[in-house]
Amino acid sequence: MTPKNLLFLFSDQHAAHIMGCAGELHAITPALDRLAGKGVRMTNSYCPSPICTPSRMSMLTGCYPSSQDCWTNDDVLGSDHPTWLHALGAAGIIPGLVGRMHSVGPDQMRGYAWREVGDHSPNYPGVAWHNMGVLQGTNDPNPESLIACGAGQSAYELKDHDTTDAALKALDRLASSGERFALTVGFMLPHAPYVAARRWVDHFMTVLPPPEIPAGASDAGWIAWWRQNRVIGEVPERQSRLARAAYWGLVAELDEMIGQIIDRVEKLGLSDDTLIVYASDHGEHVGERGLWWKHTFFDESAKVPMILAHPSLTPGTRDEVVSLVDLSATMIDAMGAPPLPDADGRSFWPLLTDGHHDWDNAVFSEYCTDAVPAWTGGRAVQQRMLRQGDWKLHYYNGESPRLYDLANDPQELADLADDPEHAERVARMLARVLDGWDPDAIRERMEKRRANKDILAAWARQTNPVSTHLWPLDPAMNRLEDA
Repeated sequence: MTPKNLLFLFSDQHAAHIMGCAGELHAITPALDRLAGKGVRMTNSYCPSPICTPSRMSMLTGCYPSSQDCWTNDDVLGSDHPTWLHALGAAGIIPGLVGRMHSVGPDQMRGYAWREVGDHSPNYPGVAWHNMGVLQGTNDPNPESLIACGAGQSAYELKDHDTTDAALKALDRLASSGERFALTVGFMLPHAPYVAARRWVDHFMTVLPPPEIPAGASDAGWIAWWRQNRVIGEVPERQSRLARAAYWGLVAELDEMIGQIIDRVEKLGLSDDTLIVYASDHGEHVGERGLWWKHTFFDESAKVPMILAHPSLTPGTRDEVVSLVDLSATMIDAMGAPPLPDADGRSFWPLLTDGHHDWDNAVFSEYCTDAVPAWTGGRAVQQRMLRQGDWKLHYYNGESPRLYDLANDPQELADLADDPEHAERVARMLARVLDGWDPDAIRERMEKRRANKDILAAWARQTNPVSTHLWPLDPAMNRLEDA
């Protein structure tokens, strides 16, 4: 059964395990739980990269970063690279976007035919960035995130409320037209700052336990360096509790907005005809292992929530290993649109609709940077992950790999890479990680691309090009009640 319509709800930095339907006892997510209850929750879904722009451009194109050449948050995707929105448009379905996309460069549509609300940051690297006022620096992987946290309000939350209002109005219009539609609603939450309304922070400060995985449990090589470089080696207990309470509160706030949108779909009589999909671009550590934000291949960072609901689907969970690049192929397939010719992603729609089990349970995630963005600490890296069945290999160029048996060690605490018993498995998985993926060649490509980006950034500084689809962020929107 081909759905008539598609509603894609896409959040930012939502850890896959922080939902009631995922078994998290303290999460307040009734809307997502309800969606999962009538749909399919993919329990092993991963991001193509554990940072925003590379993951999002991979989701749009169905290609891993190494295939679409966006590695960092200031990389521009080539406008001749078709996205799954182009595929839907080619099938006569007019795709629209309300809210966040995080595309860099002059192409702010990426195959969408119409767009509302927009992003909060300028289109071009090199121009003045948005000012977060009293929360300046707290939205990036900086120690300020864990200093200025707790009760208050961030502009990101206000932007999501505007996005929700616009999405409700868009659904009203689309329902009255009677035409097929594909609507994406892009949220900022629960992305840091770790600042949420007092009602949420007070509640979660009371009930939320400390992190399960102790700080330093995974320290070695780049991970140990990252913790120290980002000055999160010793986070005071109260600040950790405030940040965690605020994050759970942001998830609850996001869920309330999602609930409004799902309720509107039902009120408009669209439920039987609409495939509703929820996912996020990457996860969030929220203090587990003494780590925060994303940037790693541990499941807290690399796993993403993924729910698909439509009357043609049998409710439940599926354990196949999938990626956001597969999700885009799946949405194309579900809507009866032509597949993207060069995509890495594979449609798992047949898995959901007819029980087809011919599926390679393997996905990659890639984290590559040059040394220029401040949050890299001046260190360029080339890293790649392979999740294959119950096994996961973390590859760090210039360091020893890590191997984890997720069936027996879901928290990734016991590195088996040096165990002679697993030497053959490490060799096989490492060969697959490096097949067509050369870290030295990637470093050279990124260095060359940086030289081009430097010219574009200097041009933007001098010419101050006008950004389009820009939501008016006011620094005064940000406030903090807890010091």
